[in-house]
Amino acid sequence: MIVLGFESSCDETGVALVETRPGAAPRLLGEALHSQAEMHAEYGGVVPELASRDHIRRVLPLARQVLAESGRTLAEVDLVAYTRGPGLAGALLVGAGVAVALGAALGRPTFGVHHLEGHLLSPFLADPAPEFPFVALLVSGGHTQLMRVDAVGSYELLGETIDDAAGEAFDKSAKLLGLGYPGGPALSRLAEFGDATAFALPRPLLHSGDLDFSFAGLKTAVMTQQRKLGPNVCEQSRADLAASTQAAIVDVLSAKALRALKASGTKRLVVAGGVGANRRLRETLDAGAKKLGARVFYPPLALCTDNGAMIAMAAAMRLERGLAQGSTDGAFDVRPRWPLDEVSAAAS
Repeated sequence: MIVLGFESSCDETGVALVETRPGAAPRLLGEALHSQAEMHAEYGGVVPELASRDHIRRVLPLARQVLAESGRTLAEVDLVAYTRGPGLAGALLVGAGVAVALGAALGRPTFGVHHLEGHLLSPFLADPAPEFPFVALLVSGGHTQLMRVDAVGSYELLGETIDDAAGEAFDKSAKLLGLGYPGGPALSRLAEFGDATAFALPRPLLHSGDLDFSFAGLKTAVMTQQRKLGPNVCEQSRADLAASTQAAIVDVLSAKALRALKASGTKRLVVAGGVGANRRLRETLDAGAKKLGARVFYPPLALCTDNGAMIAMAAAMRLERGLAQGSTDGAFDVRPRWPLDEVSAAAS
């Protein structure tokens, strides 16, 4: 079975083809991705209306590119999948509308995928892929959650942020430091030249005894330090503050993730979402897991951010298990707000 997947939840347009294989994980046949980061940089963040319009421009050319590079045709597609939510309503409607219209034209079923389920299952695109069960750290610009994953559709929330997500902490701190958009990667690059011990920044909820996160206070602490440095701060001090900020975020994420892993009794930790590409986070988690006799799994670096491959993969894995029957009636909706715990193992 071949699944064509569309992702358009925010500021990346992604299209991919995935093929299911008996007795093995689904295989990625081809994928293409367009990032709108350069367009939104002028505004310092994502402008929803501009994002929607750009998805309209990009989605069909990307689909043609994927089909051409994979050597497949639309006639070979068995299921069309799309991100149903959560995300920006207008952006979601573009991918959903194209997918359902294409399904109707081809006489193929369509299936709406939960965006976070796509991230959770994205490490199955890597080699080696994890096995169930595992603990997952889902960490991105809009989400920071720890989950226990026993199977496709079987997710238990262990902890989550009570305010800002880790990605927001990176982006907001980067803005305070005068860095460009997207701020997270810019802050991480600057941190490479700084001293992570130069500023004593807080590690919120580090010793709370639970698995929840909080990053709003850290952002305030960074703002206070930036004001103390003044407008004429030298580049080294900016790098030191960037490094100290990154260290604070990574310390909390890694401590909570490893605590959850140890308590779970499993030996597998999955890290997914854009912040999962952070080099310091990966090094810290890898070292901590090794001490526990465990292993950390990541999606390929190019697939850490939003992409069509993870949407096609999630749909394919549900399809294999009889959990994605799909719809052929041409009706669809999107869910800009959609808690992951509402996604069950029931067939959709």
